[in-house]
Amino acid sequence: MGSREADRPWAPRWDGRPGRTEVWYTTLTDPTTRTGVWLHHELVAPTDGSPARVHGWIALFPPEGPVEHARFGPEPWPPRRPFSSASASASDAASASAAAADAGARHLRGTAGPYTWDLTEHPAGEPLYTFPRWAWHHGGLPAAQMLPAAASRYTGTIDRPGGVLHLDGALGATARIHGHGNAERWAWLHADLGHGDVLEIVAAVSRKPVLDRLPPLVFLRLRHRGRTWPRTALRPAVGWAGAGRFRARLGLPTWTVTGRTLLRRVRVTVTQPEERTLALEYTDPDGSRAVCRNSEAADAEIALERWWGRWRPQTSWTLAGTAHAEVGGR
Repeated sequence: MGSREADRPWAPRWDGRPGRTEVWYTTLTDPTTRTGVWLHHELVAPTDGSPARVHGWIALFPPEGPVEHARFGPEPWPPRRPFSSASASASDAASASAAAADAGARHLRGTAGPYTWDLTEHPAGEPLYTFPRWAWHHGGLPAAQMLPAAASRYTGTIDRPGGVLHLDGALGATARIHGHGNAERWAWLHADLGHGDVLEIVAAVSRKPVLDRLPPLVFLRLRHRGRTWPRTALRPAVGWAGAGRFRARLGLPTWTVTGRTLLRRVRVTVTQPEERTLALEYTDPDGSRAVCRNSEAADAEIALERWWGRWRPQTSWTLAGTAHAEVGGR
């Protein structure tokens, strides 16, 4: 990949090799109805060299429930119809769309069962690399995730059974994953904290032998007041005093992440109520299966402290039904 393409965060990554997965997923919260929305588009290139396929789904999380969803695909690659400008980004047409998206708004259009969506995404803020930037551009890890824009706003409509959901300035973001498939176990959080502040977390246990026995490796990025903390995306679960370390305890309905650097420490508690959580199955390129339990209407408590001779509260956030979260496993 040339440096010019690598600098375009919307550019497609899949180069035709087998054993790869590329994912685009958009999550948002409607400020009027407080409904959470999840659009998931995935390209899977099987390890055995059989033709690549595309599939995905839409899910809606009304605050009073129940969660509703519909899938589309799988379809052969390239798709017979452009179910979304985001999902088709490995095609020539979507490459042009990605180039246009670098300069401004993007359009998300598609159908799944009885659902039809037509949304305009207005990206805001610089890209946010949850994993180290080198892992996204050059590989080296089983998978990597990033946000082309730290936050976005969405307008448009979602036509669903029972009526049309009208979105106007809905808060959310589109994230991207590129790699070899899902982890052994994982958790994810996207928290829009307001005023351009965003917290993104991925905690995962590798499927590789020996590594699958280690605690989750935590990738945490907090964009606060225009600055990103910690400065380095990768913080090991074990380390020496002052080096910085983060730990995750995965579970449902509640999971946590705690960690610190020399001068700051954070505690994040995420709760995914059962009635606001949807379980869906994935198939990796090697044919193995995984299940994610996702909620676009989760709760989160985030507390940030700073060292001033002792640990003192710096700021905190409470998200009630507006956090986007997921726990997955085999």
